[in-house]
Amino acid sequence: MNHGFGIETPGGHHGTARRAVARYLVLIDAAGSTLARLFLHDRTQAAEFDAGTEEVALMTQGLTPAHGADGPEWDRALEGHSADERRAAEVYTLDV
Repeated sequence: MNHGFGIETPGGHHGTARRAVARYLVLIDAAGSTLARLFLHDRTQAAEFDAGTEEVALMTQGLTPAHGADGPEWDRALEGHSADERRAAEVYTLDV
């Protein structure tokens, strides 16, 4: 008996490389609103979204942020932000 009921069964999944895990979460002001920006271990941006979401609260629960993202390691990643915005940023190192 065919359990596909006339619909072709999808093929098997192919193994593909997985996306890298985000290592840093930066909360930074941008023109009056706070953004949450996720970065990989090499500080390549992985995502950007509103910092007021519930996910940010869950990701930062129990973590202590480093204050300021004005070190040279952040220059390229945060080049669109002012020096004041970078000094006021909160940087969370995520448990991975």
